[in-house]
Amino acid sequence: MGISVTFNELKWDTDFFGVASAKSTLHKPLTLNEWLELNTRFKDYQFISIMNMNSEPINAQLIGKNTTAFLVDINIQFKKKLLALDEKSKNVTIHQALEKNDQIIKIADFQFSKFTEDPELAKRGGDQVYQQWLINSFEKTDKFYALSKDEIGDINGFLLFSYVDNACVIELIAVSQKETKGGIGTSLFKAVEYGAYQQGVKEIKVGTQLRNLGAINFYHKVGCKQVGCHQVYHLWNF
Repeated sequence: MGISVTFNELKWDTDFFGVASAKSTLHKPLTLNEWLELNTRFKDYQFISIMNMNSEPINAQLIGKNTTAFLVDINIQFKKKLLALDEKSKNVTIHQALEKNDQIIKIADFQFSKFTEDPELAKRGGDQVYQQWLINSFEKTDKFYALSKDEIGDINGFLLFSYVDNACVIELIAVSQKETKGGIGTSLFKAVEYGAYQQGVKEIKVGTQLRNLGAINFYHKVGCKQVGCHQVYHLWNF
């Protein structure tokens, strides 16, 4: 049958936002008893992120009828099965445990973010989450960067990724706003795809927001298939 609900505390979020935070993932439609039991756990936290896997209508109704939670994000998941590529991308290098790089942090200007679209998180520093995500990934042996550079050697795009369960997971990708039409994103993706295949990895996984049409179109363009559509609700207890 499989598990219906997972629930865990969010230590990083608790420390960063200064509120007791937790995450609940609803893996399949819940019974009323399962929902009521879960609700009692919500009371111990100020902030709960609720992930409704596959946007199950029954769970959406339970959340809407019984809580003050609001829909903050619809997360679109993509996969691509890896095949051999003929050549590496030019002007792209792969780095493990990269030293802190301010050019990367400067490029990381993400327009769509549940951390800024939720006003409670926004006023607690939500606009700094992605920069902090990058800072935390520098010098970590399990984190990899693909870097694209221009003619004078400045970074004009990056892709942060890691390997989990024989999959290559894309965490963040950004291209300098000066150069959004130059195919840099595609070069970064292809470089990661090439390297992952060389290591025997079977697939690439990546997620983005429903409202981020540019990213959705990009992942379709590089050959990814949509495999999931999950609602994310935020619940605040004050």
